[in-house]
Amino acid sequence: LCGHLVPAGSVAAFLAEHRERLFGDELFADLFRSGRGRPSIPGSVIATVMVLQSLEGLSDRDACEQLRTNIGWKVAAGLSLTDEGFHPTVLTLWRTRLRDSDRPERIFDAVRAVVASTGVLAGRHRRALDSTVLDDAVATQDTVTQLIAAVRRVLRVAPGPAGAVELNGHDYASGAKPVIAWDDRAAKDALVSGLVEDARRLLAAYDPPTLEGDAADAVGLLALVAGQDVEPGEGEGTWRIARRTAPDRVVSTVDPESRHAHKTRRELRDGYKAHVAVEPDTGLVTGYDLTAGNTADGPPGAALAAGE
Repeated sequence: LCGHLVPAGSVAAFLAEHRERLFGDELFADLFRSGRGRPSIPGSVIATVMVLQSLEGLSDRDACEQLRTNIGWKVAAGLSLTDEGFHPTVLTLWRTRLRDSDRPERIFDAVRAVVASTGVLAGRHRRALDSTVLDDAVATQDTVTQLIAAVRRVLRVAPGPAGAVELNGHDYASGAKPVIAWDDRAAKDALVSGLVEDARRLLAAYDPPTLEGDAADAVGLLALVAGQDVEPGEGEGTWRIARRTAPDRVVSTVDPESRHAHKTRRELRDGYKAHVAVEPDTGLVTGYDLTAGNTADGPPGAALAAGE
């Protein structure tokens, strides 16, 4: 009744025309294997809302409000004007199932396949490239916290050789930060020295080429953390916090791939960078990449453009 109100060539019009072909029931069959019936809301509707939600950068609650009140969204999803939509937690459920599946990017892949086959971007040679910082949810850890956490992780996932290693720098049964006079440089250097020496003795007990899986990751992370923020002290076998910042510093042992990101010269954040290529007239995303937060914008953007 109101499809003519949606501008031709827009994403909403594109989804209205190709929604069923893009997001057929078979595309999501593996997400619900219980045999007790299919979800009450078609996958094509969920996927359509997710695409529009990502395009406009909306929360789940705001996306569901748009579906309930926005004519363009209703046309795109094939819903009647009186349809009240669904609760925001439905998006949470579907996103979780997609993320845990063997094909978490299937929605983007489906859009890309139909874009290629329909020629909707034929003759459209402009691309808008942009990068943005995605904040990490974990707290940034200082050197002492990282060393303790890394040692505890090795002891937990690769306990074998560690049993013969004498560790004196800290009581690693507790993840709490040691209680010292933190404004006392000598006390701080003594603590750092003890932790680094513990890490070095622990690393010496393992043969990295023989390690696999979580054990290999834990030992590798300990080696990285034990060297990135410290430098030799004045005496033999002593260590101190380095008076510089490692260029590719791990900011948290909880998420070792997260990095410091400078959005501006003065604005420092921790996390990742999302790089996106978009056709500016239709708003269709033609490529994307996710990198560590300290990655320069140029190379990923050039790679996205070259990919077309």
